[in-house]
Amino acid sequence: MPNPAATTAQNSGAKPESPDVVFHGGPVFTGSGEPLTDAVVAVSGGRITAVEQGGSEQAAGLLAGAKTTVDLQGKLLSPSFQDAHIHPLSGGLEMLQCDLTEAESAQEAYDAIAAYAESHPDEEWIVGGGWSMDHFPGGTPSRHDLDRLTGDRPAILSNRDHHGSWANTAAMRAAGVDANTPDPADGRIEREADGFPQGTFHEGATNLFDAVRPAIHDDQALAGLLTAQERLIRHGITGWTDALVGADLSGITDTERIYRRAIDEGSLKVHVRGSLWWDRTRVDDIDEQVAELTAKRDRALADGLAPAYDPSTIKIMVDGVVEDHTAAMLSPYHDHSGHATDNHGLTFVEAERLKKVVTLLDAAGFQCHFHALGDRAVRVALDAVQAAREANGPNDHRHHLAHLQMVDEAEVPRFNELDATANLQALWATHEPQLDELGLPFLREGAEERHYPFGDLVRAGIPLAAGSDWPISSEDPIQALHVAVNRRSPEGADLPILTGPEQCLDVATFLAAYTSGSARVAHREADTGTVAEGYLANLVVLDPNPFAAEPEDLHTVTVDSTWIQGEKVYDRADAGQPA
Repeated sequence: MPNPAATTAQNSGAKPESPDVVFHGGPVFTGSGEPLTDAVVAVSGGRITAVEQGGSEQAAGLLAGAKTTVDLQGKLLSPSFQDAHIHPLSGGLEMLQCDLTEAESAQEAYDAIAAYAESHPDEEWIVGGGWSMDHFPGGTPSRHDLDRLTGDRPAILSNRDHHGSWANTAAMRAAGVDANTPDPADGRIEREADGFPQGTFHEGATNLFDAVRPAIHDDQALAGLLTAQERLIRHGITGWTDALVGADLSGITDTERIYRRAIDEGSLKVHVRGSLWWDRTRVDDIDEQVAELTAKRDRALADGLAPAYDPSTIKIMVDGVVEDHTAAMLSPYHDHSGHATDNHGLTFVEAERLKKVVTLLDAAGFQCHFHALGDRAVRVALDAVQAAREANGPNDHRHHLAHLQMVDEAEVPRFNELDATANLQALWATHEPQLDELGLPFLREGAEERHYPFGDLVRAGIPLAAGSDWPISSEDPIQALHVAVNRRSPEGADLPILTGPEQCLDVATFLAAYTSGSARVAHREADTGTVAEGYLANLVVLDPNPFAAEPEDLHTVTVDSTWIQGEKVYDRADAGQPA
């Protein structure tokens, strides 16, 4: 791929005499390939106006005339990050509610719940989340422990991956949930010996509380969004794909209304691609739902919300997750004795119905954003994209599959054949307790070999995007970079790498996925994700330069500053506060 910045440097014409900002003195990653080792980048009016070779006459002129110069001192200048799969309102709200994301054991979670309950005595319900399944036997905390901490106040707390919830007895009583409540078709209730719910609710079973849990009013939701935005900007993220818009989310009934308000008030600094939720429970009115979503998108675009917010994507949950045995697998899960069961996981939209859904959405001009975690889910999603291609012909919608925990070898070339993008959550591609205790022991023999096959995808030439799935896991792109390159977390440096070295990525490939790749999948590659003349000056400075760091030290790289349209919005030197 040609380096766009190098081409700009060679072919640029007249430059503004007095740039607003000029960066110099460090390498420049342009969004693909190896960084330019000596370049000067000029910004005026919020856009990049020049990328010149350091030491040239043009570069000297830019430096001499600049209103502000930034000496990188060897740090890396890069396009800012764009998160291709994230839940910012959930993450921001959890920070403002009973936040368990920092708990590193069951006892720490208990302590955090007790402290929150004591400090918020007037709240009718205790809500929040972030607990880790691997902290509790079988990944299923008990209602009795929550009762002890919360008393007669209803409490419901989402787990870290948001595919399950922990409820106390008072919450079940409020929702009318008891031993006679059946498992929903798309979920499962953990039960005690007499059939009464044990306290853990998986997948669609969490929706049993929707009618009684407190709704989040708009002021709270906006505070959550802006809290998340501040946190993400600190990590160099200036754009994202919100992976769930329109469904009831943590008590928010209409996420889009919150984005509209932020735009109207001028508080949304980033750009957002909204993934409108496909309601899988509406099995008999597919055409009607497509029409409703089309009208919602068209109304947002007609109201001028884009490019700040563009809801031209549909989120489809194909399956669940491995740790609660709801990810859809080609081979059955095993029991605790290692014997195969009859459980292949769940597909939330039946395969033939999904083909119809995707074909209609594709024809309506939508991009489809699939949650596809198990190898059977990946196959089912690609089959649906294939059906759409056969019915509608080629287009530029850029359908993408997120998570990809297991991908059968036969599916890898199909991504290219169907013009589908692989949306990576690289932080998960490592040995850690949730995978090693709740996942791998219950999968077929040899399943680890097909886990997160990033290297296979790259060698097949498949376009990549990258995201975090925050608050399910850390929002920090640097921590994901460390795992993508090492297939180990910093804490697990003594563990074997997951799968094998052939699945490791290099720094340039992963940074490209998190910058230009995520811009491309969000249809923002024309003006973001690249350092080149004419592009928005959405930039991040990384210290130290990750291309010069030892692989095992990549986790020590930090964001030195974040820039949006040429304005510095975060500076590490200012005690971590937005500028």
